[in-house]
Amino acid sequence: MRFLLTLTLFFLLLVTAMAPPAWAMTEIPLSNVDYKNCPPELAEGNVTSGSSDPANCFIVTGTANNKTGKTVYDADVFGRIYDANGEPAMQNRTRIGNIAEIPPGKSEFEVRISVPAEQPLPIRLEQFKAAGFSAKIRGQSL
Repeated sequence: MRFLLTLTLFFLLLVTAMAPPAWAMTEIPLSNVDYKNCPPELAEGNVTSGSSDPANCFIVTGTANNKTGKTVYDADVFGRIYDANGEPAMQNRTRIGNIAEIPPGKSEFEVRISVPAEQPLPIRLEQFKAAGFSAKIRGQSL
């Protein structure tokens, strides 16, 4: 019985030592967040996600400030988007896009969004931030 317990403990230690490291999310503050209309070649035929309803196409721009000293990969961009009446323009969604790589320091970013055409303009952007990984995730091509 003692041998079985020792073997089990050894196996658990071995498995724990061989487990891949947990990649913690790195938060990246975003500033100077604004938007502009998409160029015509991107905007043509734009529809809302999951439907065929017409949509307005915008490019959200801003500055990412990566203070970590390391490149951050696969960063999700989160924020709240409201229409001219203060109503949410993207119902039940705060994740609006992705930035493949954010180098150390300040860098510019762009994320394309689609807002339902019936939402009154202009839109208002609030509470924007990004969160990504300090290393590339295996098996993922960026």
